[in-house]
Amino acid sequence: MASYLFSKQRVKDAIGGEDCAKRTSASMNDSSVQIIEKDGNAHFAVMPIEISREIVAKLRDVEDCAAIDQAILDDRQGVTIPSEIVNAILDGLTPLRAGRENVESTLERLARQVGISKGYLSQVENRRKPGTLALYRKLSGVPNVPIDDLIE
Repeated sequence: MASYLFSKQRVKDAIGGEDCAKRTSASMNDSSVQIIEKDGNAHFAVMPIEISREIVAKLRDVEDCAAIDQAILDDRQGVTIPSEIVNAILDGLTPLRAGRENVESTLERLARQVGISKGYLSQVENRRKPGTLALYRKLSGVPNVPIDDLIE
């Protein structure tokens, strides 16, 4: 059984600030939530499971929004992958092939740029043979695909 502890601020943020909290508490029966005090301060709240589930769902929404905001900030500072490459990968191409085709390069041209044979590049591109870290470093700069996406 999962147990969740919520700070007052986190719950307030999750349910949309004080106005939302007032509306929520006004719509509940006063007897539906029991506050347990310790040393004169609210210490625990006992509530129906439906209210607890609603709070957990709203907290997850807040966390998801924060993660999206952070990803957007990180993206402004980092590498982006063109949507054409992402779509090609989703359609089943390997990241290396999707990147190579996106820059309209041939196997032969890319192999020449990184100093390997066309056949070996084809095997690495189709994940039939592993490449070396040095090769992946060279390849990550050519088709504009991050090295993390090249290594399986």
